[in-house]
Amino acid sequence: MKLIRGIHNLSQAPFGCVLTIGNFDGVHRGHQALLQGLGAEGRARSLPVVVMIFEPQPLELFAGQKAPARLTRLREKLRWLAACGVDYVLCVRFDRRFAAFTAQTFVSELLVDRLGVKFLAVGDDFRFGAGRQGDFLLLQKAGQKYGFDVTSTQTFFDGGVRVSSTAVRQALADDNLQLAEQLLGHPFSISGRVVHGDELGRTIGFPTANLPLRRQVSPVKGVYAVEVAGLGDTLYPGVANIGTRPTVAGVRQQLEVHLLDVVIDLYGRHIDVVLRKKLRDEQRFASLDELKAQIARDEVAAREFFGLSKPA
Repeated sequence: MKLIRGIHNLSQAPFGCVLTIGNFDGVHRGHQALLQGLGAEGRARSLPVVVMIFEPQPLELFAGQKAPARLTRLREKLRWLAACGVDYVLCVRFDRRFAAFTAQTFVSELLVDRLGVKFLAVGDDFRFGAGRQGDFLLLQKAGQKYGFDVTSTQTFFDGGVRVSSTAVRQALADDNLQLAEQLLGHPFSISGRVVHGDELGRTIGFPTANLPLRRQVSPVKGVYAVEVAGLGDTLYPGVANIGTRPTVAGVRQQLEVHLLDVVIDLYGRHIDVVLRKKLRDEQRFASLDELKAQIARDEVAAREFFGLSKPA
């Protein structure tokens, strides 16, 4: 799969494609079903499959910190899209200038003149262009004018539950990791590169690897039994705390993970932290002794979940 960053790099994409447009946050089972159908359409037409996504996501520009928490960072999203057989991802910088494009300009200059779209799949509630003037009906009329087919994506249901990014966020907010995994089609995880922390955990006997969540608003908070992937073929059990840390500028969101029964230098490594069970909500402690005692209890709970005995 090839990533094309920005409209100005569209010369890297072949002219003529089957296309879908959206945030694809989480790349859940509904997205997967859409991409499976788009792949079949691409093969039937001998055309590449292109997915157009936006960075930042539109609501992150317009709503700021009030925007919904992301399920996946861009790196994770691209990995899942590649696994779905996508040929090209066009990552459009969503800024005020792009948001000011009229619906007609978006269609004629981007979809038709630059991408040469032949087949477009979007939700029937898809809105685009300045003032959200563009809709599914406008796309249908444009398709008739410019010679491309337009189809609406079907809502995907699982056991009567509508599969959507919103439903996944709600499942995570309800601490229902099993439902979140069912909707996603894979366990929920948080990925990132390990950085140096304040080493407080090491001083109290529980060394941790630190993943800054940077600008990401996490959809989960608290302490979890986790498995760490990305270190070869082995999944390493551990305990992770997802929460906030005070800084000079305010607070930052951070994930700290302590591996059970193994010591690995993770600094600089990119890891996936797979959430398996929530153990408790995040807490504040009056002393380091209280914190140390609670972390010890968290480790016991995680060991019970994984069926691990404490080493002698």
